[in-house]
Amino acid sequence: MHPDANTLAAIPAQVRAALDEDIGTGDLTAALVPENVEASARVVCRDQAVLCGQAWFDAVFQALDPRVEITWQTRDGYDLSAGQTLCQVRGPARAILTGERCALNFLQTLSGTATTTRAYVAAIAGMHTKLLDTRKTLPGLRLAQKYAVHVGGALNHRKGLYDAILIKENHIALAGSITAAIEAARRLAPPNTPVEVEVENLDQLRSALAAGVKQVLLDNFPLELMREAVKLATDKATVEASGGVGIEGLRAIAATGVDFISVGSLTKHVHAVDLSLRVDQLGPAV
Repeated sequence: MHPDANTLAAIPAQVRAALDEDIGTGDLTAALVPENVEASARVVCRDQAVLCGQAWFDAVFQALDPRVEITWQTRDGYDLSAGQTLCQVRGPARAILTGERCALNFLQTLSGTATTTRAYVAAIAGMHTKLLDTRKTLPGLRLAQKYAVHVGGALNHRKGLYDAILIKENHIALAGSITAAIEAARRLAPPNTPVEVEVENLDQLRSALAAGVKQVLLDNFPLELMREAVKLATDKATVEASGGVGIEGLRAIAATGVDFISVGSLTKHVHAVDLSLRVDQLGPAV
């Protein structure tokens, strides 16, 4: 599995920002190692996990010194076991030491996102409902985390505020009504822009459906009302459930018949995978 073109294009800037905040005016500790020392190291996983983030890991070392060579023994989307070696890193020791933390930060964060997503997807395996992410992502890592969600087996919701319209409670309040907000969206949005409306009760759902909306989001609906909402929306709109969704209640929500469940915790409650980089061998300084 590989990032799409837009995600790949964003990697250099993400990596540069991470390196800039870490290195600043220079790596004082790596300077203790003679400049011409070569090193060989390996990255080891200490958890059961799903790998994600190879492209970011590679880009860190490429930015520091193109002479660093990385040989992967697994790929994004593959399951990892505790104690497994993920890759070998060889090249100038200073570059390996300087890039270690930034490279591992990307890899452990994105693998953590993919691992969590895989667990949520497994919880509703075999059911009609599909899992979606949200915009509740780490600042600066939106496309990276959405790629990790995809690696974990879920679907991406909108990438940002530019590729879809989601009319929420504050938009409705400021527009005056659901109908007014929907009419403004149809008038102002570029052609073929998806329009979804968040509703907080069945009356709002009826208003959205009467206005011809094809996607509705049920915000914090109890299960009984979700079932009613699905019946009302059948053959009229797809139904998404959202709001405080945890893995324990996921299957019960899916059983109401909703088409999608969006889960902010996939990307905002990141449990980083435990990874370490260990130097196995140092070459002589020349």
